[in-house]
Amino acid sequence: MVKAGLTIGGGIAGIQSALDLADQGYKVYLVEKNPSIGGKMAQLDKTFPTLDCAACIMTPKMVDAGRHPNIRLLAYSEVQDVEKDGGIFKVEILRKPRYVDETKCTGCGVCAQHCPIEVRNEFDEGLGVRKAIYVPFPQAVPLIYTIDKDSCIDCALCEKMCQANAIDRQQRPEQVGVEVGAIIVSTGFELFDTLKKEEYSYGMSPNVITGLALERLLSASGPTGGRIVRPSDGKIPLKVAFVQCVGSRDEKSGNLYCSRVCCMYATKEAILLKEHVSDIDVTIFYMDIRAYGKGFEEFYQRAKQEFGVKYIRGRVAEIIEDPKTRNLSLIAENTETGEIIEHQADMVVLSAGLVSSTNDNLKKTLPIPIGDDRFFASSNPKSDPVKTVLEGVFIAGGAEGPKDIPDAVVQASAASMKASIFMRE
Repeated sequence: MVKAGLTIGGGIAGIQSALDLADQGYKVYLVEKNPSIGGKMAQLDKTFPTLDCAACIMTPKMVDAGRHPNIRLLAYSEVQDVEKDGGIFKVEILRKPRYVDETKCTGCGVCAQHCPIEVRNEFDEGLGVRKAIYVPFPQAVPLIYTIDKDSCIDCALCEKMCQANAIDRQQRPEQVGVEVGAIIVSTGFELFDTLKKEEYSYGMSPNVITGLALERLLSASGPTGGRIVRPSDGKIPLKVAFVQCVGSRDEKSGNLYCSRVCCMYATKEAILLKEHVSDIDVTIFYMDIRAYGKGFEEFYQRAKQEFGVKYIRGRVAEIIEDPKTRNLSLIAENTETGEIIEHQADMVVLSAGLVSSTNDNLKKTLPIPIGDDRFFASSNPKSDPVKTVLEGVFIAGGAEGPKDIPDAVVQASAASMKASIFMRE
């Protein structure tokens, strides 16, 4: 019997499943394609409906995963191939070169301080900048710097300044082969590509941003230190509008499903905007408010009654920018009154839906059926939502479909228990 499991994806679901499996005495390989684990939750400021600090919940779990004696963390790595031999999965993992020796790097950051190159920071959704040698965020696990070869100019300043002699510019990709008895797929989700909705002027107007970008503006560790400013001129916006169901419940986009979290994360961000800027006017354009979880309806009512967040039932047809002021006009129909309205805003937030982030190579490597929503399908969504048709392969979190953080954690724990039972049998 192989007493080892593999978790693919290092978001909240992947971390939880790895910790639960490791606590049962199994060795776990936790593979994450990015330089740090944490996933989308690491980018959030607060969580709904309690408004708890996301980092306060996430960071201890990340640290536990990085230090657990039964977990081998393979960050900046990708699963290349999986073969099943009897009851054993033989897995080939590609470790991408960081050009930094992981055994020597202390995470001091001196190299980044002297790096002359700045590029847009993906972690801050392009609103901030990072250096060509970087960690995605200060609480990254592992706290090891990575050289972005596409941006690096080979000036070697980082190598000269590194007292630990950790820079290794000759590093090459490395193949790692492991054998495991079960696999948990927790590859998470991506946001819908809002560039596809040309009528909303995303990518053309800097003051049209996504909900995740607003999370970075709200966060004290974000590019503005928690100050709410609009990207075009750095001024504090006094009128903000949210547009719901961008890429969800939309036949044109091919996504007929509800992304489940958008109503609540928009409500949460509206409340946080009110807390940051007391006299700000916030309006949410929605199709239906789906406040289905514990405390969600109360949270929605609180936003209206206590914080004065306005809700207009109607689909926005177009967003037009004034080229002089960079202010925005939203053309929409109020479906309760039938009235066509033109709403003015300083900044617009698009509540982008959730789509599958599963890459094509993983789909070929693990031929798990894909549902109509393009997420991995379980063998029986009602009675066994974490089991797949492939014996020994389980799914959790955003890999199975859109869900909020508590549901992802619960499903991750269920997947780890199913995996441990499978390996024992």
